[in-house]
Amino acid sequence: MKSKYPVQLNERIHLIDGFDLGWAERTGTYVINEEHLTIVESGPSPSVQHVKKGLEALGFSLDEVRYIIVTHVHLDHAGGAGLLLQDCPNAKVVVHTKGARHLADPTRLIAGAQMVYGDKFYDLFDPIVPIPQERLIVKDEGDVLVISPTCTLQFLDTPGHAKHHFSIYDPVSNGIFTGDTVGILYDQLVRDGVDLFLPSTSPNQFDPQAMQHAIDHMLGMNLTAIYYGHYGMTNNPNDALQQVAEWLKVFMVEAQAVVGEGKGADELANRLISLITNHLRELGIKDDHDVYKIIELDMQVSALGMIDYLSK
Repeated sequence: MKSKYPVQLNERIHLIDGFDLGWAERTGTYVINEEHLTIVESGPSPSVQHVKKGLEALGFSLDEVRYIIVTHVHLDHAGGAGLLLQDCPNAKVVVHTKGARHLADPTRLIAGAQMVYGDKFYDLFDPIVPIPQERLIVKDEGDVLVISPTCTLQFLDTPGHAKHHFSIYDPVSNGIFTGDTVGILYDQLVRDGVDLFLPSTSPNQFDPQAMQHAIDHMLGMNLTAIYYGHYGMTNNPNDALQQVAEWLKVFMVEAQAVVGEGKGADELANRLISLITNHLRELGIKDDHDVYKIIELDMQVSALGMIDYLSK
């Protein structure tokens, strides 16, 4: 595991690497330094130790944390919220209205993850700690959260990746925390001068129309920055959004072709990996680049989501 830690993104916002899956620059937690100290994304439970160390390195104590915001309740983003909350006595967790019940009673989240990951679940996500109702704050489209006299965060309902997903607009930086709805930034490629943004189309609530709507909405916001759940920030939001929209079309064309041929998710993942590899070769990225272990996993999961969508 190797990452700059924590990363200062601007005068108010830092990024702590959660080392999800044991990989650097995979999933991160954002720290917004305002009167009410606010973090965005807890990450999974094994990441909580890194979040705590990151806060300590920034000079914050856990009792200063007031809000832990999760963009959606998938375990790589919110699985550690209950565990982290146990050590943040003055904090509450902010969650989408459709996700709150799963944080209060994570039984279904746990069962779903165990079906997908089997015995690996315990290393990747355990423990999942329930969050008391009185420590949950529910937000939906148009809601706000005042975290200082000069900063009121604004919430946008952004399904597409999941129905229990919102994005959070920060007016001070004119940036938005987007979770997975408008794609993934592969920060491992940035140091090589390549900005790659791909859709995240995981099962079982992927909706390409809703995802494109979120992209179009953000294109109309004249943003200065996007803060991604996976992983890091871009200062070229319109280019990033347009790239994700283009890849989303490619993904769906390939998915429809695979389904039409009577083939499944493995074939789709292989085709997408081949297309992405060829694209990156043209940009000078070698086939043995570390980024491919992440891209291959992401394409396997995304392929499942597209096959699931087309089967409904």
